[in-house]
Amino acid sequence: MVKFIKAGKVVVLLQGRYAGKKAVVVRNHDEGTKDRPYGYAVVAGVERSPLKVTRAMGKKKVAKRSRVKPFVKIINYNHMMPTRYALDLEQIKGTVSAETFKDASQRVEAKKVIKKLFEERYQTGKNKWFFNKLRF
Repeated sequence: MVKFIKAGKVVVLLQGRYAGKKAVVVRNHDEGTKDRPYGYAVVAGVERSPLKVTRAMGKKKVAKRSRVKPFVKIINYNHMMPTRYALDLEQIKGTVSAETFKDASQRVEAKKVIKKLFEERYQTGKNKWFFNKLRF
């Protein structure tokens, strides 16, 4: 069988708190591990999308509405739907791993790094579709 869930692949989560949210695969473990004997991926996604901005709004309001709230999670392959899209996020790979989830402070730091990267990407206009709310 072809392994197509690789780092950078955009997925839609199907179960749990973040069901219906877009995420990007940071690391994949097709065979699983000793403590997780199933295929899973470490994903980083958008919990809260940026809001619409108009020309009449001031700089402070635009900055506040352009914020992105990210999440980091370990997801079973059965609970995500891969899309045909991919993102190139080389910076995230070094910050998030399975060990990140063992300590709460590491997880918070990883979220801060991802928030910064996502907001930077949103501001530059790259991959705007990733930050749009999924309507269904």
